Amino acid sequence: MNERIRALFGDRTILCDGAMGTTLYARGVFINRCYDELNLSQADLVRSIHDEYLQAGAEVIETNTFGANSFRLLRYGLQDQVFAINKAGAELARQAVEHHAGKHAGKAFVAGSVGPLGVHLEPLGKTSLEEARVAFAEQIRGLVAGGVDMLAIETIVALNEAEQAILAAKEVAPDLPILAMVNVDDEGNCLDGTSPEIAATRLAAWGADIVGCNCSTGPATILTALEKLAAGTSLPLAAMPNAGMPRAIDGRNIYLCSPEYMASFARKFLKAGAQFIGGCCGTTPNHIRAMRAALRAADAQKVSVQPTAKVEIVSEVVPPPLAQRSKIGQLIHDGAFVTMVEIVPPRGVDASRELDGAAMLASHGIHAINVPDSPRASARMSAQSLCIQIQQKTGIETILHYTCRDRNVLSIQSDLLGASSIGLKNILCLTGDPPKLGNYPDATAVFDVDAIGLVNIVQRLNHGLDIGGNPIGSSTGLTIAVAANPGVPDIENEIRRFAYKVEAGAEYAITQPVFDLRILEAFLKRIEGFRIPIVAGIWPLTSLRNAEFMKNDLRVSVPDSILLRMQQAATPDLARAEGIKIAQEMLAATMPMVQGVQVSAPFGRYPLAIEAIKDVLPKPQSVEELPAAQAITA
Repeated sequence: MNERIRALFGDRTILCDGAMGTTLYARGVFINRCYDELNLSQADLVRSIHDEYLQAGAEVIETNTFGANSFRLLRYGLQDQVFAINKAGAELARQAVEHHAGKHAGKAFVAGSVGPLGVHLEPLGKTSLEEARVAFAEQIRGLVAGGVDMLAIETIVALNEAEQAILAAKEVAPDLPILAMVNVDDEGNCLDGTSPEIAATRLAAWGADIVGCNCSTGPATILTALEKLAAGTSLPLAAMPNAGMPRAIDGRNIYLCSPEYMASFARKFLKAGAQFIGGCCGTTPNHIRAMRAALRAADAQKVSVQPTAKVEIVSEVVPPPLAQRSKIGQLIHDGAFVTMVEIVPPRGVDASRELDGAAMLASHGIHAINVPDSPRASARMSAQSLCIQIQQKTGIETILHYTCRDRNVLSIQSDLLGASSIGLKNILCLTGDPPKLGNYPDATAVFDVDAIGLVNIVQRLNHGLDIGGNPIGSSTGLTIAVAANPGVPDIENEIRRFAYKVEAGAEYAITQPVFDLRILEAFLKRIEGFRIPIVAGIWPLTSLRNAEFMKNDLRVSVPDSILLRMQQAATPDLARAEGIKIAQEMLAATMPMVQGVQVSAPFGRYPLAIEAIKDVLPKPQSVEELPAAQAITA
């Protein structure tokens, strides 16, 4: 047993308290209040709840500080009171413990509650690991100043966040014991996909003194996870489940697990090896009182439970070299000049026009077809479906655009695993346009991660691991492309995000259409320290209106000189000819600076794309020589 835990608690079973939020809610505090702030404004109420848990038999009470970090308090405008709220929360619990000690035999302890920050951390979110560690340290300083005996890092959803909390605890209070508890799903796995065995091993390696499970869907789920945790560590174990799942009854969320039911599982937790047993959401002093009685009866029969096997942290696999993952990967690796054309999926189920276009483009020597993923948030055939059809029916390789708009991290992993398994090996990682831009503006967006987080997910899958660090058997072998917009107004943010994408694992980038060479040159100069192969976007304009749309709606930099040239084209045919001429000029000027071009085919006019880049194709031909071209000209 960990010596710090032995010094405080010995080897006896320790009963912890139950839910603070549930009891505050039952006392009439509305859920739109900041419960952590009550440490300042309603101290007597908070202290009275601590008193009730102590009277029920709890030996460890947690401070009312679960959400008292700067990220969560920001929602209430209280981000400047992190230290004060945490210090007050620890002092209230300390006062309750000291008051209880004056009336009862035995000592009780105060655990400083540290919950998740409520934001996604890198690699899946925008908050850096360092920012997370700083936020945790700020909270822990307040708890230490208030006099806690230990820290309870609880309801862990993502292990990388737990690591930062533990590191912060080690930095601020290296002598305080740390209890770290994960939140698990119905199958007993952590919510980021990590198995309990691996979670226990990692938490112990980072410096936790006690590991366990809390919250989740109820005691049965926690018991399953607890048994798995025991296989990953020899540290003391903790079990603090919810009182089941809440049910809405007369407008109130009610937890239906009775005190007797929780007490029966307290005995099972003890038998499974738990030393620290308590409750989370829905548990009340009545639940803790019943659990105390059950543990007193069973504690004498407790046997020591040792891990059944040592669990090793799974090591990643080495992905295939870029040149072996796809034809595009080989071309990028070899430094060849790559040509791509974008084909937008149809709005219905008939993809014959798109397939004919792909066949025609393949016959001209185009290397790959880019397939957008519901561009402009429009409802279209899935990009993945069209990619499959194009590859199966024409043989040309595709690049699947994949956005984060419509998917959570579970479906993202499922889609990418599926894409790899059926031979779609090229992924362009995109954040995605918000639904308000499309034809269903009231549709709900997901955005669990952005393009940077998506790159990290693909990179992990390429190394044979899901986002929870669990093995998937082998590498997905995907090539990783990202987007770049050299003409975006906030270029500093674009450069910063591009650097993050490269750091996350991006292997080449495709730009927005280029109409201003000075902007492209400036962008390439800015990314010299972290440059990857760049594929320049080329768009054959079809009209002045098309040029204005590019500039005003798509945020593409279109110089006034280009707009003037399109304006001076007197007829639609002359406008299309001028648009092709501009595209050819952009191609000639960008070729020395980039490693390829992606050409768009406005409104499905695929011959325009061929005409724009015919000078770099292996066997230049006029479109009239091919029957397929006649069938698809606008």
